[in-house]
Amino acid sequence: MRLAKTIAKHNRLYHAEDMPEIADAEYDALVRRNNELEEAFPHLVRDDSPHKLVGAAVANSPLSKVAHEQRMMSLDNGFSDEDIAEWLARVRRFLNLPEDEMVAVTAEDKIDGLSCSLRYEKGELVLAATRGDGQIGEDVTANVRMIADIPHTLAGKVPDVFEIRGEVYMAKSDFEGLNARLMDEGKADAAAKNLDFDPGKIRQFANPRNAAAGSLRQKDANITAKRPLKFWAHGWGVASAVPGETAFDVMTAIESWGLPLSPLVKRFETLEQMLDHYRHIEMERADLPYDIDGVVYKVDRLDWQQRLGFVAKAPRWALAHKFPAEQAQTTLESIDIQVGRTGKLTPVGRLKPVTVGGVVVSNVTLHNRDEIERLGVRPGDRVLVQRAGDVIPQVAENLTRDEDRQPYIFPDHCPKCNSEAVAEEGEVDVRCTGGLICPAQRFQRLAHFASRAALDIDGLGEKSIAEFIEAGFIESPADIFRLHQHREEILARDGWQDKSVDNLLAAVEKKRSADAARLLFGLGIRHIGTVTARDLMKNFTTLPKLAEIGMAARDNEAVRDEVTEIDGVGPTVAQALADFFHEPHNREVWEDLLSEVTPPDYIVETRDSAVAGKTVVFTGKLETMSRDEAKAQAEALGAKASGSVSAKTDLLVAGPGAGSKMKKAAELGIEVIDEAAWADIVKAAG
Repeated sequence: MRLAKTIAKHNRLYHAEDMPEIADAEYDALVRRNNELEEAFPHLVRDDSPHKLVGAAVANSPLSKVAHEQRMMSLDNGFSDEDIAEWLARVRRFLNLPEDEMVAVTAEDKIDGLSCSLRYEKGELVLAATRGDGQIGEDVTANVRMIADIPHTLAGKVPDVFEIRGEVYMAKSDFEGLNARLMDEGKADAAAKNLDFDPGKIRQFANPRNAAAGSLRQKDANITAKRPLKFWAHGWGVASAVPGETAFDVMTAIESWGLPLSPLVKRFETLEQMLDHYRHIEMERADLPYDIDGVVYKVDRLDWQQRLGFVAKAPRWALAHKFPAEQAQTTLESIDIQVGRTGKLTPVGRLKPVTVGGVVVSNVTLHNRDEIERLGVRPGDRVLVQRAGDVIPQVAENLTRDEDRQPYIFPDHCPKCNSEAVAEEGEVDVRCTGGLICPAQRFQRLAHFASRAALDIDGLGEKSIAEFIEAGFIESPADIFRLHQHREEILARDGWQDKSVDNLLAAVEKKRSADAARLLFGLGIRHIGTVTARDLMKNFTTLPKLAEIGMAARDNEAVRDEVTEIDGVGPTVAQALADFFHEPHNREVWEDLLSEVTPPDYIVETRDSAVAGKTVVFTGKLETMSRDEAKAQAEALGAKASGSVSAKTDLLVAGPGAGSKMKKAAELGIEVIDEAAWADIVKAAG
């Protein structure tokens, strides 16, 4: 999917390389664009949706990598008062709270900075790390010691271990001063060398966020020391003890230890108070000395936070309330069609450049054929462009749609391979049917297969893949494992030496026994992302078994139901799997690949509990927790939470009102326990 690839690219440039190619905070922008598509077309949501990603993997950094002991998460977003009300309602439903139970929430402005964790041991700063992809970040300890806001030693009595999390940022005035200084230094350097000064060659920072990121992620801490960086805390991670029972209490303690907080942190008890605070901050936003892009709400009680837990990338107990869009008028000069990895034809509007909210916008995604028809856009139209959520370029309105001109005709053939382009029944996306014969899909599918998220083949990047496709060395994933047959031909090409060729071939050989879920994800089957691939492999353990299920699923409803029952999968994925294996060419690609690789059986490590590795079903009315919380508990204990009783069910947890599932469990001889017994299992697991 083109959007996913674009997000991955700019996510890397923004978070990992500090070299954004588009707008400030653009990593957030592209993810928001994806969220808008998913909101409009929920049946197209992918399990590897970019909105589930956190930051970007650390790559090509001069700094050392460091693993976070506790993952650094991101936040889900809301954009309207209704979104915030619904979030509070979800919290209540999850916790099974009575209507009169008050839910206290902290609120603070969401600064546009670089996430950073500070680990203190016995009050001494011992490690500072960027967020990275949430699991692996960069060690910036030496650089953080140069920031005046961050104490080397905490004041007062503190826990033995406490990790403070927050944002490194740069004030607006300091950002402007830094860029002016860089320009002055460039002029002085040119004068010293008796050269003409070219301001275009001076690299200035696009915005305060990127200035902060670039300044913090320096190999030389002395450079960081010269940059006016600031910090404020907004949370914590690993802690040997927590100084309070609410988030507000803990943040107050952190402030007392010497760490600055946002001056706008408040605690509220009603939705109306929260929204009033949001509107106050929005009104004051332009006059704040730093950039912000919204307000963050957090459930105050820590015991409730623990119960609420997390989804793919974000806590259930927190939400970012983003500010509304800014708008400007411009001309839509042309519409280009891009072909993505899955064959999707995505229309991209090329705009006469216009500044929207301080950012120059020249391209805008028009989503799909239906969106073009809805807007009635044609090249030459005058359009109103907005940055939704303050950062996302999109066409809000066609100002000249009533002009008497021919409508734009969406292509019915792929612009890359001329194969027929069609929309499946019930779908809005038009896709090329060419598959691997389509140059656009071949390159992107192979690049996806070798990418970090899939096989992660070191040295086989997009440039090499494009070169090998052009040379005729690879056309399918299996061909990658036959590159050794072309060793001498590769060696004869520009830029390749014995060592680089041998390193590449060795990296390929290492992947012959790659993780089965990565191989499955790497094939780019629609709707099967990283999470779904793991869910499927957890259930079927081997790729041949998965193929057997996939081939039977199209015509066998019972087999399809078996796939659908897998928690987190559902009928869309089951159909996609069946469709993939129904296509003879796909089976050829699959069998060819399995002739070259031998992945081990997929074994999942589980926590030590009485239900680890078992399938648990919940039925009836649960009185102390919601059904979602119960399933989350089961999965945390290493169990599979299923929605239906079958011969594979190991345990049924039944509340009052249990009906047909209880009866079926009795017929199958399945153990049945009540909610109290389940609570004992959870408690025993620790």
